[in-house]
Order: sequence, then C-alpha cells, then structure tokens
Amino acid sequence: MHYFQYRGASLFAEGVRVERIAEEAGTPVFIYSQRTLKRHYEAFGSAFKKAAHIICYSVKANSNLSVLKTFADLGSGFDIVSGGELFRALKAGADPARVVFSGVGKTEEEIAYALKKGILMFNVESPQELKTLDAVAGRLRKRARFAIRVNPDVDPRTHPYISTGLKKNKFGVESSEAIGLYVHARDNLKNVEAVGIDCHIGSQLTRIGPFVEALKKTKRLVKTLRREGVEIRYLDMGGGLGITYDKEAPPHPSKYGNAVIRETRGLDVTLIFEPGRVIVGNAGILVTKVIYTKKTPYKNFIIVDAAMNDLARPSLYGSYHAIKAVRDGTATEITADVVGPICESGDFLAKDRLLPDVKPGEFLAVMSAGAYGFTMSSNYNSRPRAAEVMVRGRSFSVVKKRERLEDLVRGEAVS
Repeated sequence: MHYFQYRGASLFAEGVRVERIAEEAGTPVFIYSQRTLKRHYEAFGSAFKKAAHIICYSVKANSNLSVLKTFADLGSGFDIVSGGELFRALKAGADPARVVFSGVGKTEEEIAYALKKGILMFNVESPQELKTLDAVAGRLRKRARFAIRVNPDVDPRTHPYISTGLKKNKFGVESSEAIGLYVHARDNLKNVEAVGIDCHIGSQLTRIGPFVEALKKTKRLVKTLRREGVEIRYLDMGGGLGITYDKEAPPHPSKYGNAVIRETRGLDVTLIFEPGRVIVGNAGILVTKVIYTKKTPYKNFIIVDAAMNDLARPSLYGSYHAIKAVRDGTATEITADVVGPICESGDFLAKDRLLPDVKPGEFLAVMSAGAYGFTMSSNYNSRPRAAEVMVRGRSFSVVKKRERLEDLVRGEAVS
C-alpha cells in the first residue's frame, strides 16, 4: 500500500496536495512519501522476524540522502555497488558494519575505501576480483571478509535486461568454480576471509518459485563448503522481489519470508536481503507539466516537460508506469502517447494510453517512479535534472534542488 491517493478530485501525497508541490517546487519533480517508505521497509523486515537476518537496502534503486537516512534511522544496512554509493550511505548515517559491496567491476580505489571504512563484506564476482581484494587488503594490513556471488543458472522470468542469474549473464561464477575459489582463498590468500555466499537472480520477480529454486541450489553449496572446512555464516539472498506497475501480482513479502525461512531452517546462517524496488518503487511519483497537446491524423500526443532523461525505464525496457491526472476533473478521455522534449523517437513515458484529455499547464503524475527514477536520470540534451521532494505527513521539503543551467558545465573548461 502507498499513500498517494485522491481526495475528491485532487491527488494527495500523504496529507499534501500534489498540485501544490508541483506549483511550489516546479516540474519535473520526484515526490517521495516517507510514510510509504517506512511502511514498506517494516513490512519486509517483519517477514523475517523469526530468522536471524540483516536487511541491506539496495542503494542503486534510490540513493537520495533523505531516503537513505529514513532507512538508516530504522536500522537498515545497505547494499552498494560503487564507492559513491558507500559515500552516500555513510553520509546518511549508515553503519559500515551493515554494508555489503556488490558489483562486477570494483576498482582498487573503491575496495580500499570500503576496507578503511570497515564494511561487513564484499560480494566477489570473479577470480581476478578475489585476487585484487587480497592484494589491496594486504597493502592496507586489513583482512577482507567476502562472499562469492554464485550464479545458480535459474530463470527469474523477468525482463532480460534485469535478469542476473543465468549462465549467459555477466554476474557471479558457477557453483563448481565457486568451490574451487573458496578452497583457493583458504589455502593461498592470507588477507581475505570467507564468511558468506551470495546469490541474486534478477529484479522485478513476481513469483516465489525462482527464489526457492535458487535457494535449494545454494543450500547444497553451503553444505559442500562446510564439508571442505569453509565455514559459511552469511547467506545473501540478494533482492529482486517485484512490485505492481500495471497488472502484476507479486507475492507479499510475508509469503516470500515464509518460503525462505522454511527452506533455510537448520542451516544456521544469518540471512542477508537486498531489497530495493519493493520498498521504494511505489513510494515515489514523477510529476510533470503538460506543455502542448498535438493531434495528427494518426496519433494524439501529450507533450510534457519530463522526458526519457528523467525516467529512462519506459524507453529502456518498454516498462509500464500508470499515469494519472493530478487534478482528476476531466470527464473526457483520449488515447494518446505521453512524450517529452528529447530529440529522440524513443522519448516517451507512455504509448497508446487511455488518458484524461488534459490541457497545457495541467499536471500528470507518473506512478511507481520511486525506484530507478532519479538514480538513472541524465543530462541528455543538456537538460538539468529534476528536483526531489520528501513528504512527511502534512508538510514537504525539497531534498534535492533542481539543477540549474550553471550546473551543466560545472567542472568543464574551454581550452
């Protein structure tokens, strides 16, 4: 459940009219509901209250400092994939001992930064990375805790761009190779310590089955490693639980929790989860102003001031985001494409969508934009990036100022 609801003809974010936010903060603007963030975090956490676990929110989904601080204040850990994300998490009050570092391309500088800060562990994705981790830890006279990300070759039945657990994906190593890496680290690498195993199969999963299939394979690997004398204390299940954008019916976190707890009973590990989209996706919207409407013999177009540089998912994945009128007072509807000002035919937020027959100056809300919205935005076509707003009850504040034209050339020089 989220707290973006109509009261009469007006769309509200918690206790604030969205139209008021758009008028005062300008558009395009991302609006987040703190009450929704907290509700979703607590719903996910309560699903695992009967098991030893750590929730490490996936920073890549939404890295706004106020969003991160909301979770840090609730005791969340963090899943990061860059030194920049670690910097953000620490800036928001994260406990480094509850941070896991994922990703296939960690640089030596990023590894050193994370070691100095004392993170919980690195999710290692290749033999070369493990060797580099050992070398950097040795130079710093540190001992690096690690898990190996295992690719279980499970089809998550999601968009191919966000599938990560198949043999053809760039992520992780196969189980047979992982066993050899753990044993090699134990016998030959003196500056690393194996503490866990990691398995993440993809994003926006709407069925429990793929999770359970991957977990069964990972359990067998844990038992094999223990027989080899490699003690596994953490089992990182990754993230990936989906949300409703359109007609999807993903399982409630409690059902996911019951399945995981049942499968890991007696395994004697601390479970780590890296939820992102499931917590923040429906806790945010993107509000945009209608600039023009355009009718041709073939199409209706609603031209708005948000574009593919603000929300890339429709153009990148063909993803569906519901679009609602901020003031729902128009009785007539038309079938139209919602498009932005970017000079690309792929610049659209919706295609052939039945929508209110809005007029220039009115506002539209692009729903489910809290995950992979601002974090994937860019300055393409030299467009300043949008503002971000956090709503708390009956008040709101701008938590990321809209970029100015001067920000577009910051750091550049004419030579």
